[in-house]
Amino acid sequence: MKITYALDAVPEVAARLLREVGTDRIYALEGALGAGKTTLVREICRQLGVTDPVSSPTFSIVNTYSSPAGVIYHLDCYRLECVEEAIDAGIEELLETAESAVFVEWPAVIEPLLPDDVVFLRFDHDATDPERRHLQITTG
Repeated sequence: MKITYALDAVPEVAARLLREVGTDRIYALEGALGAGKTTLVREICRQLGVTDPVSSPTFSIVNTYSSPAGVIYHLDCYRLECVEEAIDAGIEELLETAESAVFVEWPAVIEPLLPDDVVFLRFDHDATDPERRHLQITTG
């Protein structure tokens, strides 16, 4: 599935993902800096009832948010050098035991740990309009 959207349509894109893909999935978000990965995660979390501020876990690697559906995990694997570092940090266990949504930004280094039914979200800037994005959605 491919969605092209303007930045002001992020709430509709988030609602569509939750409706069509689900709330208790592992989402792997790929795309350039500034493509909208954290913005979409922030909006999905808001729609799932998170009231705490949602920000990129660039330095902490993992942020957790409380929601009525359970704990939501937001990972940023950009600073991880290898899959062993992710295992040592407990990411493998987190992926195996999470009971609600998990969002993984920069997932390449931990791809061997991702489940077969992971949902890949690939963000791209529109070449002609800086306010538009293209989102490619694929499963495992």
